Amino acid sequence: MEFSPALRPARLVKRYKRFLADVITPEGEALTLHCANTGAMTGCATPGDTVWYSTSASPTRKYPHSWELTETQQGHWICVNTLRANGSVREALIAGQIAELTGYPTLLSEVKYGSEKSRIDFLLQADNRRNCYIEVKSVTLLQQGKGYFPDAVTTRGQKHLRELSHIAQSGQRAVLLYAVLHSGIDHVLPAKHIDARYAELLEQARQNGVEVLCYKAQLSPHGIVLQGALKGEL
Repeated sequence: MEFSPALRPARLVKRYKRFLADVITPEGEALTLHCANTGAMTGCATPGDTVWYSTSASPTRKYPHSWELTETQQGHWICVNTLRANGSVREALIAGQIAELTGYPTLLSEVKYGSEKSRIDFLLQADNRRNCYIEVKSVTLLQQGKGYFPDAVTTRGQKHLRELSHIAQSGQRAVLLYAVLHSGIDHVLPAKHIDARYAELLEQARQNGVEVLCYKAQLSPHGIVLQGALKGEL
């Protein structure tokens, strides 16, 4: 996924109301950015970090600038715009860069499924093959040198695990793909200390046949590219 034009930097002053962040540009201009990430963003929003932002040409947007990446004071790169995870995964699927998910000529997005009225991120289809349901999750929490998911209690994530379990038990392929959007993370674990129920449901999902994949992205102001698979305990 290419950022065109390339992102611009600013220094983070503070994030507030979940959707907003105040920054100062290198020229000294104060801006308010829109933040698409409503989660905890632990370790991703420390005042003084470098924020990299995009600018929309839409005349109707109240806040035309969007927070895309964080460059931390420790030198890590993090994608905080969770919408970018699906875009990067979509490009990788189309390019055949996820070895476990090749061989499907049809790719659909946001398809309704399940008894809990969910929408799957991606549905892959091919003649004479099982349908493949893919749920994408972003991993940005780094603690003690390891990556964890989730970074806060997630009832929505718990629901997705139940839905994927039902898909796998019905005979279709169900895949949970963790997109690692933090340059400092090379190993991913379930965050039992944050959401014990999610960790329990994840283990049940695996036992029910849900496939779990972890792929790390390369991040820069020019773009995001999903690269190699990571080892994990998810």
